[in-house]
Amino acid sequence: MVKDLFERIQQNKGPLGKWASQAEGYYVFPKLEGELGPRMLFHGKKILNWSINDYLGLANHPEIRKIDAEVAQQYGAAYPMGARMMSGQTNYHEQLEQELAAFVGKEAAYLLNFGYQGIMSTIDALVSKNDVIVYDVDAHACIIDGVRLHMGKRFTYKHNDLESMEKNLQRATKMAEETGGGILFITEGVFGMRGQQGKLKEIVELKKKYNFRLLVDDAHGFGTLGKTGAGAGEEQGCQDGIDVYFSTFAKSMASIGAFIAGDKDIIDFLKYNLRSQMFAKSLPMIQTIGALKRLEMLKNMPELKDKLWQNVNALQNGLKERGFDIGDTNTCVTPVYLKGSIPEAMMMVNDLRENYGIFLSIVVYPVIPKGIILLRMIPTASHTQEDIDETLAAFEAIREKLENGTYKQWAEANVQNVE
Repeated sequence: MVKDLFERIQQNKGPLGKWASQAEGYYVFPKLEGELGPRMLFHGKKILNWSINDYLGLANHPEIRKIDAEVAQQYGAAYPMGARMMSGQTNYHEQLEQELAAFVGKEAAYLLNFGYQGIMSTIDALVSKNDVIVYDVDAHACIIDGVRLHMGKRFTYKHNDLESMEKNLQRATKMAEETGGGILFITEGVFGMRGQQGKLKEIVELKKKYNFRLLVDDAHGFGTLGKTGAGAGEEQGCQDGIDVYFSTFAKSMASIGAFIAGDKDIIDFLKYNLRSQMFAKSLPMIQTIGALKRLEMLKNMPELKDKLWQNVNALQNGLKERGFDIGDTNTCVTPVYLKGSIPEAMMMVNDLRENYGIFLSIVVYPVIPKGIILLRMIPTASHTQEDIDETLAAFEAIREKLENGTYKQWAEANVQNVE
C-alpha cells in the first residue's frame, strides 16, 4: 500500500515547525519595520536591534542609498535579462569580479546570485563520485546541503578539533587512494552561531602532510577580519593556502549575492560547470553596481571597521565583566549562553522585546543542544555606547529572572509545551 506523501508531513512538522502556532510572527518570522539600523519598529514599538548582519553599517548609509536609487533609475530591476552565458553579461559584472579577486588576493573571481545556493553548487561542481569530502561537523546548513549532493564518501571532524581533522584526513586519504579521487576539505572562516574563527592556519599547515584542496566559507569574516577586511585568511596570514574562497554580500556588503575566488583555471572551470549560475538569471545591475560601491567603501573607509570593533570589544568585554558566558568567540559574532528550556527562552525573549525594547536572535535545539539557550547579537558600526550600556543592564535583569524561576513560571502559564 502506497502512503499519501503528505501523511508524514502532516503528522510530524519538525523540531521547529511544531512550535509554529505559538511562535510564528513573533519568535520566528518576525517583522521588523522602518529604516534599517540599530533602532527599528517591532509590533509598533521602537526596539534596539542586535539581529541584522549589517556589520559595517552600510545598509542605510546615505552614499549606498544614493547609488542604489541611481542605478534603479537608470537600469530598473530587471537588467540584464537572461543567464550570463546567454545574454546577461556586462562590463560591470566583469569589473566587480576583477576587483573582488584583487581584494581577497586571488587570480580570479566569479559572481553568484545567492550565497546559499552558490556554495551548494560550488561543492557539487568541485567533486566527482570518486572524490572524498572532509568537513566540520558544525558547518553551516548551506555546506551540509552541498555535501548531501555528493555521491561519494564524506567524513566529518569534530568542530575545530585538529586531532579529529587529521584522523579524518587519514581516513579520506585511504579512501581516495582506493577510488582514485581527490580530497576537498571544507571549513568556515567564521562560524556564525558561536563566533569562532576556523583554524585556517593550522589546516593550511596540514597540506604539507596530506594532499587536499581547501574551500573556505568566509561569510562573516569578509569585511570584518584582517588588516584590510579581506577576511579570516588575511587575519590568520594564510590566505594563499585557501584554494577556493567564498563570501556573501548579505553581511558586510549589506546587499544580496556572493562570490567565489581562486586560481583562474579553477574559476574558469566553475564558470562553465556551476549549475546554480549557468541556468540562473544574471545578478541584476542594482546589486552589481551597488556591490562595486560597497566594495569601494569597504576598501577606502577603514573607520567603518574600526568603529565596528570598538563596539564589539565594548559589548563583549561588558558581558564578560558581568559574568556572562560568551564562549570562545574571537569575531564580531557575540553569543550569550544560558541554561533553560525552549518555553523559558520564549518568555525571556518576550520580556526582552516587550519590557526592555531589545530585539535579538534566539537559538535553541536542534541548532544547539537541549537545555541551552543561545542569545546571539551582531554588533555593527552603527551601534552606540548608549546601545551597549542599555543592553548590558537588560541582560543582568533577565539573567536574574531566569535563575529565580520567573520565566519558568511564566512559561507554565503561557506556553503550550509541545516537546
